Amino acid sequence: MRTIDLRGRELSPADMLAAVPRATQARAEALDTAARIVDDVRDRGEEALREQADRFDRVSGHDIRVPAAHIAEALEVLSADVRAALEEAIRRVRIASAAQVPQTQITEIGPGARITQRWQPVQRVGVYIPGGKAVYPSSVIMNVVPAQVAGVEQIALASPPQEDQGGRIHPTILAAAGLLGVTEVYAMGGAGAIGAFAHGVQGIGLDPVDVVSGPGNNYVASAKRAVAGVVGTDSEAGATEILVVADAPADPRLIAADLVSQAEHDEQASAVFVTDSLELAERVAVEVAEHAARTRHSARVSAALDGPQSAIVLVDDRAMATAFSNAYAPEHLELHLQDAEDAASAFTSAGAVFVGDQTPVSLGDYMAGSNHVLPTGGQARYAPGLGSYTFLRPQQVISYDRDALRAVREGVVALANTEVLPAHGEAIEARFTA
Repeated sequence: MRTIDLRGRELSPADMLAAVPRATQARAEALDTAARIVDDVRDRGEEALREQADRFDRVSGHDIRVPAAHIAEALEVLSADVRAALEEAIRRVRIASAAQVPQTQITEIGPGARITQRWQPVQRVGVYIPGGKAVYPSSVIMNVVPAQVAGVEQIALASPPQEDQGGRIHPTILAAAGLLGVTEVYAMGGAGAIGAFAHGVQGIGLDPVDVVSGPGNNYVASAKRAVAGVVGTDSEAGATEILVVADAPADPRLIAADLVSQAEHDEQASAVFVTDSLELAERVAVEVAEHAARTRHSARVSAALDGPQSAIVLVDDRAMATAFSNAYAPEHLELHLQDAEDAASAFTSAGAVFVGDQTPVSLGDYMAGSNHVLPTGGQARYAPGLGSYTFLRPQQVISYDRDALRAVREGVVALANTEVLPAHGEAIEARFTA
């Protein structure tokens, strides 16, 4: 990892962002390709999906609509320890997701004047689960459980067909779907799957969905952008990011382990370490190099750590570290600080904040109860991670009786006339004239 020294400089948020650029080129290149893939599925349906499976997944002749027997078989062969872990993760995520469903609120504006704020679930959701460099049954939980808690009635799931599974979805992903009672499952991947969810594919019985959610590579994220406006989407979750802020007493071994754990996902992953301690920075650099060399996916990890999107950043003090983190707005933020609990409130822009050195991102990936589908690329400045609220629509229900309407009659007419919309006022007056 390279080291960037920002000490002794007056920097704007833009300057800080420029110091550690994100890996944007691959995303830019993916936009046009993803849009063409989505349009192809829209226009040619199943035929396009099969051609894409042959081209990208090296699979042909497979069942795109997964038979129920395949899900049952996957559940039968699921190991007891993995099943127990998945069931516990489901329990924890279900508890945390329930807290994200707002209660109906009734506001009395005046006598006989009432506004009810209610939250309605969408009818149908399409969940995408990646299937490239790793297997993600945890992502099945993180997407399906919040939708179920929100009250979504129909949940369809898609994941790429696997060459080494004879064109089937990976059995652990199928088993996770089975544990959650998801029976509408499709073996289709990448941008094509997003297009299929958005536009539907009549030949395989896939109806369009209302919301598409789930993580994926740059093509999946770009496909979500291509279908925005046709369906709702969660955040465009691209390559993963971790930013660790630490002070001098922090343990360099733990920091290095956490940086490497996220670099393991993808060569474009971002691993950023911010500290005001030169000694700690040097020790972390050594630990990272040693850990990266011995981990199973060392080539992938090294590519991510050596990329321009990863760095050790030296800052003057805590205030500068906080400013840098809030400008960067990482997907995952870890605070290895002596006063982490108190300090956390100042770190306002992050997909999720992991407080203290005993709360690693890996915990959030699986068993914390929090959701691991989070905004990347700085979107945490304005966008939330995935939760039950992703699948809910706020609605206002307005109820006025005659006396309540009479109380505002003159005001509505006056404003309507001022805006030169007299028919608006006439609609009020019609209720008080024979």
